[in-house]
Amino acid sequence: MKGNYRYTILGLLFLATTINYIDRQIIGLLKPTLEKEFEWTEQDYANIVFWFQVMYAIGYLLAGRFVDKVGARIGYGISVLLWSIAAMLHALMRSTTGFAIVRGGLGFWEGGNFPSAVKAIAEWFPVKERSIASGIMISGTTVGPILAPGIVIWLAERFSWQISFVVTGSLGLIWLVLWFFLYNKPENSKRLSEAELKYIQSDSGDSSTVKKAASWGTLLGKKATWGFLSATLLTDPVWWFYLFWLPSYLASSGMDKTQIAFPITVVYAITAVLSIAGGWLSSYFIRIGWNLNASRKITMLICVFMALPVMTIRFSGDIWISIMIVALAAAAQTIWKGVLLTSVTDQFPKSVVSTVSGIGGLGGAVGGMLAAKAVGILLDGYKAKGDITAGYNLIFVICGLSYVIAIFLFHALSPKLSKVNV
Repeated sequence: MKGNYRYTILGLLFLATTINYIDRQIIGLLKPTLEKEFEWTEQDYANIVFWFQVMYAIGYLLAGRFVDKVGARIGYGISVLLWSIAAMLHALMRSTTGFAIVRGGLGFWEGGNFPSAVKAIAEWFPVKERSIASGIMISGTTVGPILAPGIVIWLAERFSWQISFVVTGSLGLIWLVLWFFLYNKPENSKRLSEAELKYIQSDSGDSSTVKKAASWGTLLGKKATWGFLSATLLTDPVWWFYLFWLPSYLASSGMDKTQIAFPITVVYAITAVLSIAGGWLSSYFIRIGWNLNASRKITMLICVFMALPVMTIRFSGDIWISIMIVALAAAAQTIWKGVLLTSVTDQFPKSVVSTVSGIGGLGGAVGGMLAAKAVGILLDGYKAKGDITAGYNLIFVICGLSYVIAIFLFHALSPKLSKVNV
């Protein structure tokens, strides 16, 4: 009997990612309220997002190295504790600068989420299950935004926007208790059966015997690292755009802040279901005999074709058609992200998977940082012309093209997803 305690661990990773994205989503949902209270321009809001991205980039890189040194248990715990505190501190801010500062703190500590989760998945799941495990974990990036509109907008309407930040920020503290009570490495866990431990460690190709972490310089000398970094740099900003600007896009289409909750929920509900299905697809290809390279790359190619229709959103003629197109594109990004993170565990030893994830996360966050500035400037420019919709249409075209470029670069730098010797 294989046992199932590893799915308890996966549930914790899913919950942490869900909470992570509730804390990220709240600023976009409250943007109409906050921009009135603090008289924000599109550029002011973009600057707040920009500083989140700057600190997220730094935090992601440093967290990757830190988690490889101290382990997922300690690394994840510290990250969640401090990002929860930063999230709640938003309630005390009284200026645009203040929001930029606490948003930067949130970004820095949230940078530990994916390196920690990837480390835990590499420790707790055999290769043949890592794709579906990553898909379920990644689905938290969509369940968070599904839950956030109802929770955040209700709290803001019923109480205040400050209470929204306090309540959602406190969720991470509850998770923290469960994490330290339930998580440990498989070989140190008292809740894991011997049969399940053998199953987890059953992969003959597993590189867990490599104990010493390689330096950043060594890892940056590997083409596979650059393949992962370039793919995240080009496509992570697309997800940031959907996360931070989708509520604003819907508002520009004539919806008020109470009306946007339902379409946002629809977008992320569709995305959540498809992201899990996408994680299953890659694992299914392996089970039917495909090699690792083909199973991952074909799944990624499917994601590209799912993302491309967003380029035609200007021709939809109906807001609900546009919402469905965005939902498909958002799902493509979550599946794509799951496969990318899994490719790190496919190619690199367990001792460096968090560090490599951190390097790639740095690329994605830098791309998001630059994109945030560009989006703010672009939308302000089109708003001044009285045609902000044209600005959004142009951004959607760029979003679709990003995946075409990314898959070519990723394949060129990791043509066979071979094991990397570090």
